[in-house]
Amino acid sequence: MQSMAYVKRMRDLREDHDYTQEYVARILGTSQTMYARYERAANELPIHHLLTLCRLYQVSADYILGLTDHPHGYPARMEEY
Repeated sequence: MQSMAYVKRMRDLREDHDYTQEYVARILGTSQTMYARYERAANELPIHHLLTLCRLYQVSADYILGLTDHPHGYPARMEEY
């Protein structure tokens, strides 16, 4: 994935869970307007928000960031990858 592809993954996760931007913004403790800016890559997502999204969606940061297509991170051994 390209470097800003995490914004698509954030939006896809939100939509897959049938969450509104307002709901996710409330979980993050920010405004809907600011959260929308994260999804458009107008503002970079702070790390503390990334961690909260990982807990909300029960996925790894690597998954949200597009470093892996495995929602729960990399397998224990590369042979399993």
